Amino acid sequence: MAHIEVDPNLPLSNIKTQLEQADEALAMERMFAKLLSLFGLVAQALAAIGLYGVMAYSVSQRTQEIGIRMALGANRANVLRMMLRQGMILTVIGIAVGLIAAYVLTRYLESLTSMLFGVQPRDPVTFLVIGVLLALVALIACLVPARRATKVDPLVALRYE
Repeated sequence: MAHIEVDPNLPLSNIKTQLEQADEALAMERMFAKLLSLFGLVAQALAAIGLYGVMAYSVSQRTQEIGIRMALGANRANVLRMMLRQGMILTVIGIAVGLIAAYVLTRYLESLTSMLFGVQPRDPVTFLVIGVLLALVALIACLVPARRATKVDPLVALRYE
């Protein structure tokens, strides 16, 4: 093995610790992860707003029906259950289709596994957590219009056009 000597008078520049070098090497990956997380949160917020809008519109369109049901003896709990069921059925169908599509499409993302640190592309725990999280957000988005539906006065609803 050849012995290489270095001139001790050479100026040293751009000296970094191993942690600093690792931080610089992973800076782009961290930025992409933060951006993807931000886009995911924005997408979830848009989905919740959309579901809220659909449910609020449904309640406004069904005001007369809700009033008739309440006039015929339906209590607030029955109306709340009916409206929540309507929203959650749509939500469960959407989550099921989305999770199936995501599971199938992970085949194309397996080349990007270097971006997934410690998570497999078809990790069942991740799929389960995302599905439950989406269902909770949808439940909250459905709850506000459903509670509004329980406050419908039957007399006002029957006169509503």
